[in-house]
Amino acid sequence: MSNKKNKQSLIGKVVSAKMQNTVSVEVVRVIAHSVYKKRIKKHKKFLSHVSEVSPKIGDVVRITSTKPISKNKRWRVSEILQESNNLG
Repeated sequence: MSNKKNKQSLIGKVVSAKMQNTVSVEVVRVIAHSVYKKRIKKHKKFLSHVSEVSPKIGDVVRITSTKPISKNKRWRVSEILQESNNLG
């Protein structure tokens, strides 16, 4: 039997990297309205811990759930999927 648990994983864009060892990641999901069936974008921000990778604003990253690190941090950046092309 394996001890490794399946951890939840989300993909989002880094919107703030001003904190130490922490980035704010915005995850967008598209759902259909229950009555009108129009597709709606829902946004949610997650504070994520950064340890071995160093994402910048605009990077697309994968975050995985982890045990609570602080009051609001329950996610960790696992990999950078796409780097931003901001040159400024």
